[in-house]
Amino acid sequence: VLSLCCEACKKVIFHVPSELEADTLIGRVDLKECLQSAEFISSSDGNFKILEDGSVYTTSAISLSAEKKTFTILLKDIQEHVEKKIHVSLVEEEKKKTRHARDTVLKRTKRRWGPIPSVMIENSLGPFPLQIQQVQSDTAQNYTIYYSASGPGIDQDPKGLFYIERETGNIFATRAVDREQYPSFQIICFATTPDGYSPEIPLVHTIRIEDDNDNSPYFTQDVFEFSVPENSKPGVMVGQLFAEDKDEPYTLHTALKYRIVSQNPPVPQVFSLHGDTGVISVSSPQLDRELVSRYTLLVEVRDMAGQPFGLCTTGTAVIKIEDTNDNAPSFKQMQYETRVEENRVNVEILRVSVVDLDELGSPGSGAVYEIIRGNDDQSFEITTDKNTNEGILCVVKGLDYESAKQRTLVIAVNNEAPYMLAPHSQQLSQSTSSVTVHVMDVDEGPVFKPCRLRLDVKECEDIGTNIGRYIAEDPETGNSEGICYRIPPGQCNWINIDEKSGEVRTVKVLDRDIGEMRRGQCNITVLAIDRNGKTGTGTIQVFIQPGNKNYPRILKTDYIMCRDRKPICLTAQDDDESPYSAPFVYRITDRSLASSWKITRHNDNSVYLSPKGDIPFGTYDIPVSVTDKGGKVGENRIRVNFCDCVTPTECDGRPRQLSEGTVTVGLWAILAMILGSLLLLLILITICGCCGSGVMHRHVTDDCANHNLIISNTEAPGEEVMDHNIIPLQNTCDQGGYGIKTGDQQTFEVVKGRGHTLESVKGGGHQTLGSVKEGGGQAMMDTCRYSYSEWHNFTHPRLGEKVHLCRQDEEQKHSEDYLLSYNYEGKGSLAGSVGCCSDQHEEEALDFLDQLEPKFRTLAETCIKR
Repeated sequence: VLSLCCEACKKVIFHVPSELEADTLIGRVDLKECLQSAEFISSSDGNFKILEDGSVYTTSAISLSAEKKTFTILLKDIQEHVEKKIHVSLVEEEKKKTRHARDTVLKRTKRRWGPIPSVMIENSLGPFPLQIQQVQSDTAQNYTIYYSASGPGIDQDPKGLFYIERETGNIFATRAVDREQYPSFQIICFATTPDGYSPEIPLVHTIRIEDDNDNSPYFTQDVFEFSVPENSKPGVMVGQLFAEDKDEPYTLHTALKYRIVSQNPPVPQVFSLHGDTGVISVSSPQLDRELVSRYTLLVEVRDMAGQPFGLCTTGTAVIKIEDTNDNAPSFKQMQYETRVEENRVNVEILRVSVVDLDELGSPGSGAVYEIIRGNDDQSFEITTDKNTNEGILCVVKGLDYESAKQRTLVIAVNNEAPYMLAPHSQQLSQSTSSVTVHVMDVDEGPVFKPCRLRLDVKECEDIGTNIGRYIAEDPETGNSEGICYRIPPGQCNWINIDEKSGEVRTVKVLDRDIGEMRRGQCNITVLAIDRNGKTGTGTIQVFIQPGNKNYPRILKTDYIMCRDRKPICLTAQDDDESPYSAPFVYRITDRSLASSWKITRHNDNSVYLSPKGDIPFGTYDIPVSVTDKGGKVGENRIRVNFCDCVTPTECDGRPRQLSEGTVTVGLWAILAMILGSLLLLLILITICGCCGSGVMHRHVTDDCANHNLIISNTEAPGEEVMDHNIIPLQNTCDQGGYGIKTGDQQTFEVVKGRGHTLESVKGGGHQTLGSVKEGGGQAMMDTCRYSYSEWHNFTHPRLGEKVHLCRQDEEQKHSEDYLLSYNYEGKGSLAGSVGCCSDQHEEEALDFLDQLEPKFRTLAETCIKR
């Protein structure tokens, strides 16, 4: 029985004019909000039609006689068997008055030029020509009007179906029309005067063909084929019939009804057909494939909602009953007997068969056998022959006659598919059968115990090491007398076995890092042969256990440490596997170096090496021992070059090179400059000695100030000079020196100052220019003599040492102590240049030195700090 649920979803109100023409859109209803999947949409009032998108149209001209008109939209879901209703109300809209009653506006209206669409009945019998409409223009009161028309049915296919009278505007049909071929026509009507003037715009006029029930419904298939499992419950859907009707949709002409005319076989009646949807369902629980496997239904579809005067067509539906596993298999015999020789393996010993009423070849009849008792040692196995559905019993492990002369098995059978019993039926029972297996005695060969022996051998054992013993026994006697052993050729040759005793010894040094031993395992088959030539086999599994054969070593041993004393990371590596590798233990073995260097742990493989405190620059050779987890110690020597550098690249052993644009002075040039300086110094000291032989009063001019202030570099762009290589300086007040200039804004200061400042080298007082001015000639002479003696004692041994080092140094590193490069820094000092002191005239005194400006004081303070 098909039950439908019908309920009202919502109510929709449309405000429309009092007069509605045919094919007028009234509004749109949201159908999905009411029913998501509506397969059937209809209207309770034939004057309205509803499209699939919810649009509501009039099918004919309507006049709202009452205040409102109501109708219902019916929605059906055939799959879910649900019906919904939407109530629609049409309310006449109020006319809006924009003027008062006294404000009368006269407006000329056209009476007949815009008629409502014409309607012509399909397959009309005439008489022809048949007048269907008249168009008329009100300009005919003032003009002579001629009417004409064009479009489908007039001057387009189908031509000559309609025509319009020239003087009256009457439209006539000349013959009957098939709505299924031409549902409507749109023609264009014209109104013109005899001279061709058109007082009216062209009129588009619709001629709708009203449907006649002239088409019988028909099924979409000649034969519908369905299937349903046996023992299905009532109400289960079998399938759905589909029929169509070419008449106008959503009318009684296409309202179809289905019914079952007959069923074969007729008894029992097990199916029902829903009249509106065409859904076939199970109506009785008596579907049994073993009784009836196929049903044939003669079905009918009729339009006009199934009324007797409706047109109808019949069709055929074939329903196949699918098999379900509702019959249990059963053995043909309850007991079986068979024989097998002992030690036979993978041999078939018995075939058993069953009976099953289910469909042959289906999962419901496929047998699945199992041994449910007597096979604790898994010596037997039973499988299914897919071709015959028989059970094949095999021996998969050799049976021992001495242990058991007879074995009894119990086997059971089931189906591949689970059981699906009919309603109110009893539970099916499992069929079983017993099998007796008689074991036959035969002469056996030796048997290894165990059949698979595992031997663990440490890596790098000596050749000939005894690693175990593997023997076999005669099952008849239970001892190993008279049995000899050998290993067949073609296997891994790591070990051999003693022919008499069965002792296993190594024939190679087992190393997991060599060739075939990398996988660390080898399976070797061993033969045991008794006096009668019977053979037994066994397997030895040799496993190489990792050993501690490698020393841990530090990967990198040479390092450079700069003045920031950044710790060095030492990382060790051990080719052994765990537990003979990491974590490592590091230790400095030299006690003297251990007091100045320390090791800090980083992780299992690495440590940090750093000095404990301040140590001198130089190269340190530090012995470090690394001990792995297995206790093996590796000795390493770490070479650390502790260098006075900022980056390690400055101490990589290569000669330093000045940047582009600088000057490189050779060794002999340095020696020549030093010797020249000494010679010039001796000349100055000699002159000072001569000056001290008598009382000399010297007037110090301000020109002396010019040469006491030597420009060592220009921090802002300087003045142009004539010679770009050498700048000579005048010798005034016993001061000698020269400057070398090469390139742009670069000066090397070779000889600096005069003898009066030597006390600062000695560590004594400081003599200023003011004291020279006040002291007079004798004081100056004594100072010059004192300065020569002190200078000679201080510089002679040091200059000799420097000259010796310069000769030994091919890389000219020591020359950098004498030649200092001053580069142009781009922007001048805030204090300006000290060259202003040289602008004083010769006749001026040196009083300006007592009132120095701030920019010179900055230079003086800098010199004092040095």
